[in-house]
Amino acid sequence: MSWDKELQELYRRGTLAEAMGGEEKVARQHHFGKLTIRERIQAIVDPNSFHEIGKLAGVGSYNDAGELITLVPSNFVFGTAAIHGRPVIVSGDDFTVRGGSADASIAGKRLQAEGLALELKLPHIRLIDGMGGGGSVKTIETAGRTYIPRVAGWDTIVNHLSVAPSISLALGSVAGIGAARVTTSHYSVIVKDTAQMMIAGPALVDWASLGDVSKEELGSYKIHTRNGAIDDVADTEEEAFAMARQFLSYLPSSVDELPPVIECTDDPKREDESRSTPWFRRILARSTKCEKSSRRWWMTAPFLKSVVCGANRSSRDWLE
Repeated sequence: MSWDKELQELYRRGTLAEAMGGEEKVARQHHFGKLTIRERIQAIVDPNSFHEIGKLAGVGSYNDAGELITLVPSNFVFGTAAIHGRPVIVSGDDFTVRGGSADASIAGKRLQAEGLALELKLPHIRLIDGMGGGGSVKTIETAGRTYIPRVAGWDTIVNHLSVAPSISLALGSVAGIGAARVTTSHYSVIVKDTAQMMIAGPALVDWASLGDVSKEELGSYKIHTRNGAIDDVADTEEEAFAMARQFLSYLPSSVDELPPVIECTDDPKREDESRSTPWFRRILARSTKCEKSSRRWWMTAPFLKSVVCGANRSSRDWLE
């Protein structure tokens, strides 16, 4: 007995899922200077470490013989991976399928991603590029009123904050539930010019006769890095990925572990006269001479101008 036929069919379905929303939608994503969700995942995790869960979830069409012809995959991709050799959960919206809207995804996938991160006590990196389900907006159009939606699994997201690191990257226009997922994290980053965060988009504002406004006017990085809704800003997606990886490198994988320790040849008894300067950043910058890329990290959001917030690696002997 051979399973070759069945395995070939699974491979074919996986290939259909990897096509996401199709060549035209992928090209449109690239046209606006954005990576696809699968490109983003490969860019942020360690090479060849991503193991996708629920890849074949979606809506298929079949011929009269019951054979799968086409597949519109779920627009939410998640799985396990590694960053700096440590296990993480990584998830993200596929904007090429219905703009990443939550109503087009298999709801259980997002709940599974959040639940798995909590159950396994693993860091969760969210790559967000999507809207809410659209139900409340549709209700306004049809009934002239809205409702308070039930957000299934939100207790899981909140509980995870007390268990393991949570990082959210705003990589496109995020609204509704997408915006909530950005802010409910330990560290959030928005990409300049290509990402915005808002309660609802320009169409709803126009419907409410509140004027013709752009997405940038509703929720650009200039707004949310000043009001404290988002922690940091990046010029490009690649920079946002690097910032997330660096932030994670300072933290333990969960509350049950200690922070990672790296090799450092700096003499803990070394003296530096510049430590007497009142400029706090310079003091911390000279407190260690470990490798520059792994030494220190600062949050740069404008709302933190009066506060120095970041992380630094120092010898335990020096701290004592």
